[in-house]
Amino acid sequence: MSEQTTATSLADLKTLVAGTPAAAEPAPKREPKRDALGRAYATGRRKESVARVWVKPGKGQITINDKPAAKYFARPVLRMLITQPFLVADRYQQFDVVCTVTGGGLSGQAGAVRHGISRALVNYDPELRAILKKAGFLTRDPRAVERKKYGKPKARRSFQFSKR
Repeated sequence: MSEQTTATSLADLKTLVAGTPAAAEPAPKREPKRDALGRAYATGRRKESVARVWVKPGKGQITINDKPAAKYFARPVLRMLITQPFLVADRYQQFDVVCTVTGGGLSGQAGAVRHGISRALVNYDPELRAILKKAGFLTRDPRAVERKKYGKPKARRSFQFSKR
């Protein structure tokens, strides 16, 4: 007859399943992803906007669709939004950014550029992943406009009710 063993903890269960004590394997070291020109590339998305972003070491110039960021995003809030990944990672004015963005409005485009910059910074320097992940910049915001329903003027708005 076979002898039955009872597991009292998860560690015991691991030894029963594997047969030997489980050795903690270190996480694989991430390698930087850069092209021949020393640039890191990433795609950022928000609402209907898609941003293609290239990041390289430089003096902090941000170019969006061949225009400076100050001219493309006239509102200070949107300019602040796209510089947040650099401020959180303590890399402000150390990288030049070249970006092409399409679709959506200015707010969605600024969010897409921020998402793309964050992902490109992680591709350039994988050590920044933990900081940017904790700040929430690597997560794609899934919110989008709700579709219009039939029999209604908008997604949820109903026609005005009149008792007469």
